[in-house]
Amino acid sequence: MTTISTNNNNTLGKVYLVGAGPGAVDLITVRGAKLLAQADIVFYDALVDPEMLKLCPKAIQIEVGKRCGKLSSAQQFINKRLVDAAQKHQVIVRLKGGDPMLFGRADEEIQALKAAGIEVQVVPGITAALAGAASIQQSLTLRGVSRSVAFITLAQGAENVAPGQPISNPSADTLVYYMGRKDAARIAQQLIEQSPNQHSNTPVQILEAVSTPRERLWTSTLQELAAGKADQWFDSASPALIMIGEALRSPSTLASDTAEEKIDECLQKAG
Repeated sequence: MTTISTNNNNTLGKVYLVGAGPGAVDLITVRGAKLLAQADIVFYDALVDPEMLKLCPKAIQIEVGKRCGKLSSAQQFINKRLVDAAQKHQVIVRLKGGDPMLFGRADEEIQALKAAGIEVQVVPGITAALAGAASIQQSLTLRGVSRSVAFITLAQGAENVAPGQPISNPSADTLVYYMGRKDAARIAQQLIEQSPNQHSNTPVQILEAVSTPRERLWTSTLQELAAGKADQWFDSASPALIMIGEALRSPSTLASDTAEEKIDECLQKAG
């Protein structure tokens, strides 16, 4: 029987918010893996690969994940469990998918812990957007094409944006939408109609289950996405990442377009 160390000296334990990375077990940071091995108790997200929990075999393991449309732990309840755990254990790990500081409600947990006088440390992880760019081997920024990137989510607590509510269009060259599956067609249509940086032919790359054996890729344009062509492709059981921008155009096509632009520019100067 495994013996779990408990806090018997009335000193509060320390909570570590650890980024699990995009999905693949071996993409967690070395620091994150070491903390899992030392942990007395681990509170983990629903999207954390079960294989990653093998890195903390001596710890109490408690799932507190949130999944859209499914029964999940309320954030206030998670906050309370972290505070309570620090009364009993020395090393508490809150294992979050991706990076804790991006769309992970880390601020709420940090503030609750600090208010209770509990020390907290954040260990960064690889966010899905960067893992996605690495997977398709296309940069989110590109000299002469894309100088800015925006990470966006429409998720508002447990609900997405209401059908009649406008979607804010960031002005960045490359847009990466997290948790945007249900609103994908509407996002695309609004970008075509209102965005100065995107148009109907702007490339779209959608990745599901980034960095895992289940990873899938859908490649097309904003026009096709707006027409609902990806609706039936999506797998509701896998997290989806929607990447939009000229930097995501295939290198051969991009090179061809750039050459044509240079020719046009030369002809205009000659004329």
